[in-house]
This record gives sequence, C-alpha cells and structure tokens, in this order.
Amino acid sequence: MPFDTFANPWPPREDLRITSVRAITTAPEGTPLVVVRIDTSEPGLYGLGCATFTQRYRAVVTFVEEHLARLLIGRYPGDIGDLTRLAGFSGYWRGGPVTNNAISGIDQALWDIAGKRAGMPVHELLGGKVRGAAETYLHASGRTIAETLDHAQELIAQGWRHVRLQLSTAGGGGYGAPYVESEYPNAPYGNGWSARDYLRRTPALFEAARETLPENTELLHDVHSRLTPSEAMWLARTLEPYGLFFLEDVLPPEHWDRLPEVRAASGTPIAVGELTTSLADAVRLVRDGGVDYIRSHVSDIGGLTPARKIADLAELSGVRTAWHGPGDTSPIGAAANVALDVTSAAFGIQEGHVYNDATHEVFPGTLRIEDGWLRPNEAPGWGIDIDEDAAARYPAELSGHDAWAAGVRRPDGALEAP
Repeated sequence: MPFDTFANPWPPREDLRITSVRAITTAPEGTPLVVVRIDTSEPGLYGLGCATFTQRYRAVVTFVEEHLARLLIGRYPGDIGDLTRLAGFSGYWRGGPVTNNAISGIDQALWDIAGKRAGMPVHELLGGKVRGAAETYLHASGRTIAETLDHAQELIAQGWRHVRLQLSTAGGGGYGAPYVESEYPNAPYGNGWSARDYLRRTPALFEAARETLPENTELLHDVHSRLTPSEAMWLARTLEPYGLFFLEDVLPPEHWDRLPEVRAASGTPIAVGELTTSLADAVRLVRDGGVDYIRSHVSDIGGLTPARKIADLAELSGVRTAWHGPGDTSPIGAAANVALDVTSAAFGIQEGHVYNDATHEVFPGTLRIEDGWLRPNEAPGWGIDIDEDAAARYPAELSGHDAWAAGVRRPDGALEAP
C-alpha cells in the first residue's frame, strides 16, 4: 500500500481530525474581508482565521479552497507549526501576499481551535498578559489644517491620546484625507499629485497641531511610501521639532535598504512594515536597523505564528510593534493583533478601527475600543464567531483600490506608489 504523504506524519495525541477548510467572504463596511473556517471531527469545534487581502480576495479564496484544503483535511489540528510550514513549502515558489494571507487564515483558525480545546483565550496560550490593554490610535484628517485639527480634537474628546494626522494634498494621489482638486489642470495629467507640494505643506500641519492640541497628545503621520530617500530624510528632520510618536512608511519597499540612513538623519522614530509579505521581509527590517516600529499586517505575513517571532526579535532588538489594523483587517485579525499586544514586551501602539454595527452583527464578539484602549476577549480562542447568514447579506465586490491606484500620478502622468 503506498505511503499517504498527506496523513499525519506521527501519531496524533488524540483522534481529532480536520474535516473541512473553507473561506467565507463578506463586506459589512464595503471592504472585502476573508475569513477561513476550519471544522474538525468533534461536533461544534471549529476555528476562524483572518485571510483578508482586500484587493485580491478572490485569489486568496481559490488558494485556500483549491490548493491548501487538501493538505489539511484529515490532519490533527494541534500541529500548527507543521501544517502552516507545509502550506508555505508546498507551492515551491513561496511568499507573497496571496500565499501568506491564505496561510494566515489557516494559522489563526488553528490557534482559535487550540484555545477552544484548552478552554483558554489565545493570549493565555501565548504565556499570558504583560499588560492589561493595548493603547490605540485613530486617524484624523481634513481638507485644511483647521479641519484636520478639529477632527483630532473630536477624537481626543472621545479618549484617544494618540492621533494620526493627515492633510489633503491636491490631486488624485492624495492619501488618508478627503479628495481635493488638482492644482495642475493643464498639465499632461490634469489630476496630478505633487510630492513637492506634500513636503511643503505637511510641516505646517504639525506646527499648528503643537500650537493647538493638548501638550500630551501623541502625533503620528503616514507618508504612504511615496518619497525618495533624500526627501524622506528632509521630512524626518523637518518634523523633528514637533516630537512625532512615529513617521510611517517614508519609503517604498524597493528602497527599504536605505531606511537606516533615514533613521540616522533625525531623531524622528520611523515606522515601516505594513507592506511586508513574509516573515523574512519583517525580520530584515528589524535586524538591519531600518525601523523603530515594525508595522506588519499580521495576515500578510502568515498569521500569529510568524508574528510572535517578529515580536520576540523586536524585543531583543529594541524595536517596538505597531501592527497594521485598519478596516481591511477583519475582527478576527484585530483579535490576533491584540493577543500579541498584551503578551509582548515589545508592544508600542496598536492602530485602531471602530467597526460599524453591521460588522458586529456579522462577527459577534468583535472587540470594542474603550477610551482609546483595546482589551482581548476572555472567552476561549478568539472569543469571536461569524454569523454566515448575516455575512451573506453583505457580499464582497471587487475592491475600488485598483481604480484609485490607477489615478495616483504626478502632473506629468507618471505613476506614484499608491
């Protein structure tokens, strides 16, 4: 009889098997989310994991259901490390966001199962809390400086002590703030965006913020990967008097090897990493001195298992974590972030998102931010479920990101990193 290479490679501790692996898509806020559900041979025992790659979610669904499911069905769900490594190695060409989002969904679902079997929340399986809650930040934005600061004041009044400030820059390439008409209507690309305009206006925003906002407000800012190394160094130095908590994504991934120069140019802390698509990418940023804060999207690097390794490396390297966590992270992914936050000594700050009522309907147990703080559920696993009937009422459609990215251009028509 031929050897079954997909069978358990060693005798499992108990007769428990994976019986089904499938992907569930939903968009209760209009943003496509992907959740992997893994069922087991024990009735009612299943796990959920975030596999959200909003812009290519259909590819992730196909990868989970048509390529990875057959590797897992019949296996013992307690062997998380072996199962996720198998999922990564089986395609030969490995890494990338589609692969690692799919693996993340599997990884987090297996951790959910492990917590439910143990009767413990995932954060206790990781060693328990080293802090009671994770402090979060939200995004304040506006067309003008005054509008941005008014938004920031609203968030501060609601309890946030860390606020990311984003000001509109005219043109289709504006990021994180409302659209404003281009100032170059007669240029070859009439909806063009200028990095030079952005560099001129951003320091004025933070000068006004320090004059207007409470002294103890921590300020953050996201460049969104659009500068050259010399421009990034200039901006970091220019913003240094305003004491930013961090300056995010100053360079595109193609130039991450220059990040140590940017860090050396000023005392402004540098946060990078949401575009890492593998554990190795994130390790290089931390190991090579490129970041003060590592900002990986946990679902893009393969899930909780590799993220724990990054957090440990960050602790040993004097780097802090600031996991990516906006609305294109499902509530399951947000729960994984918080489990890492409260169990790691390297925690720095957590990007927050206030989910709408529809999301709470689809995902019972979704975490709520209170006075700027996030606390994990104390129920077994993630403490979050999915109502598939409710999920079906909010079907996912193709992301609008493709159309937006196609319009992120300079006045001469050249594409910018979106």
